[in-house]
Amino acid sequence: MGIATKTGDKGKTSLYCGKRVDKDDIRVEICGAIDEVSSFLGMAKNASKDKNTKRVVHSVQKDLILLGAEVATSAAGSYKIKKKIGAGSICILEREIDCLEGKCNIKIRSFCIPGAGAASSALDVARTVTRRAERRSVTLQKKGMIKNPNIVIYLNRLSDLLYLLARSNEKKK
Repeated sequence: MGIATKTGDKGKTSLYCGKRVDKDDIRVEICGAIDEVSSFLGMAKNASKDKNTKRVVHSVQKDLILLGAEVATSAAGSYKIKKKIGAGSICILEREIDCLEGKCNIKIRSFCIPGAGAASSALDVARTVTRRAERRSVTLQKKGMIKNPNIVIYLNRLSDLLYLLARSNEKKK
């Protein structure tokens, strides 16, 4: 079967577990945002000259695949997901945040004007889309449609990390 299956022509798509939903379903919206984040992270990884940024971004992209699969699965089908975003993934983000705040002396102090370079700009866009995914995940959590509280926490930490990585890449132009 090719990529043009035509199964979505009437505004429906399938969740990871096979359930059909409208294309404007909140789960599809979050998955789209997560896909956008990963794509902008790919741009940042390509544009950055910093090996640490490339390593961190690649690791996050792997996590986003897990997170997307979990969000794209209905509560009834969640048992099918073998690996989920957990406290360990959050700890890794927190260690990276601490490293950037400590060793690189980068702090989240105020708003900034994005656009200092290609890598930092892509990281800033990824951060803003991460915030959108986080907001939509809170809605999903409130409705009891996701049970894993680590999803919202992960996205919250990720947006902080992306802010710091963007600032770090401004300094390394």
